[in-house]
Amino acid sequence: MEPAPEIDAFPICTTDKLRYRDTDRQGHVNSAVFSTFFETGRVEILYAPSMTLSIPDGEFVIARLALEYRTEVRWPGMVRVGTKIASVGKSSIKLEQAVFQDETCAATVETVIVLIDSHNRQAKPLPDETLLILSSYKR
Repeated sequence: MEPAPEIDAFPICTTDKLRYRDTDRQGHVNSAVFSTFFETGRVEILYAPSMTLSIPDGEFVIARLALEYRTEVRWPGMVRVGTKIASVGKSSIKLEQAVFQDETCAATVETVIVLIDSHNRQAKPLPDETLLILSSYKR
């Protein structure tokens, strides 16, 4: 296992509140909820009003999600989700993200999202203006 990242490694950081219903029989946050945490971070890039990446006749879909759990997250409290753009392809964006409770990295994920044409459901090249916006968030 690679060393855990620090929250400062991520140019975009958001928070999510833990809910009691997120817990399972073991008393920790259920593994399925982590995907929701990472979605919160992705939305900060894809749909933030300050940098709208919405593309006419296009939408983003997940092509790959590789999640690595590192430690438990326990209710109550908050988590922070760090997100950065690892690379950009012709029609895809690779994100690296991490979830932190307090200062501890609880999970990391690598996600590949692809821009597809809304009508034919095939990959569609990222527009130049989108590439420009995304380049400002790479580290």
